[in-house]
Amino acid sequence: MQIEPFKLERWFAEYEHEADIMLAESGIRSLDADRFDTNPGELGYVIPTNGSPKFRAEVGERYDRTADEVLFTCGTQEANFLAFLSLLGKGNEEGNGHAVVVTPTYQALHAVPDSLGEVTRVSLEPPEWELDVDAVADAIRDDTRVIVLNNPNNPTGRYHPQEKVEALYDLAEDAGAYLLCDEVYRLLADDPLPPVASMGEHGISTTSLTKAYGLAGLRFGWLVGSEEVVEGAWEWKDYTTISPGIIDQHVARQALGEQEDEILAENRELAEKNRNRVREFVEEYGLNWYDPVGVNGFVSIPDGFENGTEFCREVVETESVVLAPGDLFGYEEYFRIGFGLPTKELEEGLGRVESFLNRQT
Repeated sequence: MQIEPFKLERWFAEYEHEADIMLAESGIRSLDADRFDTNPGELGYVIPTNGSPKFRAEVGERYDRTADEVLFTCGTQEANFLAFLSLLGKGNEEGNGHAVVVTPTYQALHAVPDSLGEVTRVSLEPPEWELDVDAVADAIRDDTRVIVLNNPNNPTGRYHPQEKVEALYDLAEDAGAYLLCDEVYRLLADDPLPPVASMGEHGISTTSLTKAYGLAGLRFGWLVGSEEVVEGAWEWKDYTTISPGIIDQHVARQALGEQEDEILAENRELAEKNRNRVREFVEEYGLNWYDPVGVNGFVSIPDGFENGTEFCREVVETESVVLAPGDLFGYEEYFRIGFGLPTKELEEGLGRVESFLNRQT
């Protein structure tokens, strides 16, 4: 198994820790720990290692699934990783199989399956980033085992409509494959679509408490799908993180329980307020974007720069503000801006970027 370096994480490693402001953060602002009871009692393993059966049953109800169709993971990253291992990692005489991945997207969603089998990418086209269902259908092969979607999309913020998601599900079902949807931003939408895992046996949903809930440091996520897929993922999980963290699970039950409505209402309000501010910035400087759902925008680079990397590097080295080059997602004429951070911090960061751009004229 060989995998390409995670370009976005390497970019963050180069600049994030020394910069003043992180305008490339892809989640909502973090909640304070004192909002929760963080004492779970004895600090042992969660048994069984796939997570508390009662809690898994509660999460499964959200998808019309059983406890045995839910696996708790260390964030969405592990949920996706284990799902791909379950689907593509065992192989057969014909190889490990094939994945169709809708891009641009978070690199792990195409790099991991590409390290295990073969990947065909189906690209969303700017400026609308509209999903072409026929192109996905054309990419499916006899050995296709999974179609991969991120909805709402990172980095573009495009929220593909229900009829297109259903069309992808039908394609997966007809091919005897699965539709895996990374849904980390789903609950930041004012009117969230039903999760893919609730659509039937060929649907897989992955998500976490990171992006929509503001609990990135908790590292708590889950995978929901058929028992066959979940069982296969669990077998691999025993070789990765083994058990979900006991504190993570304890706090997660509170975030998904009595505090959930308040947390999501606060975060949606913050996302809308900050989106409006970034929209003003985009319009003032004659830039372009697709008005996003979630907390990421994919913005065209200003005139005078060769590519997104050049623009973002000059911004961080002169203004100490981190943006994410679109080159890292395969689109060099764009950069990603994250607007989920506290509004005061967003204002400071945008003000510095505006000062930088004003000096270019």
